[in-house]
Amino acid sequence: MNREKKAVELKHSGCNCCQAVLLSYDDVLSLDADTLRILGAGFGSGMGCMEGNCGALIGAVMVDDLLRSRKNAAASRNILGAFRQSCGAVRCADLKGVGTGKVLCSCDDCVRNAVRIVEEMTK
Repeated sequence: MNREKKAVELKHSGCNCCQAVLLSYDDVLSLDADTLRILGAGFGSGMGCMEGNCGALIGAVMVDDLLRSRKNAAASRNILGAFRQSCGAVRCADLKGVGTGKVLCSCDDCVRNAVRIVEEMTK
C-alpha cells in the first residue's frame, strides 16, 4: 500500500492529521507507533485547535526531520512552501474555510499532500 493511501486510512481510523502522517512512516522511523501517536497528539485540528498550522504539515516536517536526522528548522521552509502551494494555505482554519466558508483543502487531501511532499523531498 502506498503511504498516501495508508495515511488517509489512518486518518479515518481515529488518528488526527499529524498522527496519520507520522504513522504512515512507522516502518522506517526509529520510533514505535505509540510514541509517534503521542508526538502527534497535540496537533489535531491544527495546532491550537485550528488557530495554528495544519497537523498534516507539522507531521510532514517531523517525518522529514526524523528521516534525515535534522537538528535545525531550515528544511521546514521548503516543506511549508510546497504545502502552501499544494493546499492553498498552511493554517488549519484557512484550509477549512473558517470565516470564509470556502474550504481550500480537505483533511484527506492535506494528509495526502503532506506525505507526497515528504516522498518528493526525501528521494
